[in-house]
Amino acid sequence: MATPTWRTLKDNPSLWERYFLREKVLAHIRKFFASQKFHEVETPILIAHPPAESYLDVFETTLLDRKRKPQKAYLSTSPEVPLKKLLVAGIGNCYSLTKSFRNMETGGILHNPEFTLLEWYRVGADYTKTMEDCEKLIFQIYTTIFHKESLVYQGKTIALSPPWDRMSVTQAFHTFAGVNFDEFFDEQNARTIANKKGYRVEEKTTWEELYNQIFLNEIESHLGREKPIILFDFPAVTAALCRKKVSDPRFKERFEVYIAGLELADAYSELTDWQEQEKEFQKEIAELKRLGKTTYAYDEDFLEALKAGLPQSSGIAVGIDRLIMLFADVTDIADVLFFPAKELFGV
Repeated sequence: MATPTWRTLKDNPSLWERYFLREKVLAHIRKFFASQKFHEVETPILIAHPPAESYLDVFETTLLDRKRKPQKAYLSTSPEVPLKKLLVAGIGNCYSLTKSFRNMETGGILHNPEFTLLEWYRVGADYTKTMEDCEKLIFQIYTTIFHKESLVYQGKTIALSPPWDRMSVTQAFHTFAGVNFDEFFDEQNARTIANKKGYRVEEKTTWEELYNQIFLNEIESHLGREKPIILFDFPAVTAALCRKKVSDPRFKERFEVYIAGLELADAYSELTDWQEQEKEFQKEIAELKRLGKTTYAYDEDFLEALKAGLPQSSGIAVGIDRLIMLFADVTDIADVLFFPAKELFGV
């Protein structure tokens, strides 16, 4: 069992400064969005229908009414669906700072099953505008707290001043893995390429699993080593709630932000077509079943909201715990949490 954080802090008072970074970061996030006239929204943590995303596993619990009649309930994986319903209602630009929960995320140094998520939506924008928002937000927070424009993470200096580097997924596969993505899109070619590289390729292995093996092992660690990088235009299969590119529907208008090899943010131009969204949810539920993960009914009310008309918008989720890790120059997410899961549960 890990040493309790309270004891570590009692024995090493100098560490308080690292943990107090959180309150500074949260204060500056709220100041930034107040200046942009965004509304802050409290979204529910206990929900009836998680968004169907097969790469996640959820926490399932039971809600009892006063007569002890049971109903399945879940801990929220993100505030995305509630915020989008409010966009339909006409709230305009909005954000949420909230706890989110994802199961099966223990045993590593970059995940905690309970984590703090910042998510915001800008109406009338696509993912290119959100790229600019993200650059400005992180740069402003860091320079205000530390009074300098470059951070040092694990001995490497990284310049934070915008504009950040940009690279497409296609470019990243070519540059770091030597893979022609046009060829990789063909599943048989993808299987051959992955097999030659020594990855596990079985009859049941999906194209997305082949993609993830190469991305996680050969590409991710190279990203954002000297300057933050925005990796954009992901394969369509990798994002269920994201709009396809009109110019090439094999890809979706999605980007991720990497600094020092750490994935900090995931953003989309939002999908507004309810019929396409329903097909995506059905596909994701089928994949959850195939993988043996917790399954559930997706949110029909969300589809009703999309029918009513989600305005063109772009949204992004930023992992606050990882951002604080970066600012604090630590490699283990537990070192910026007062009560990490490895301490509470020994996992």
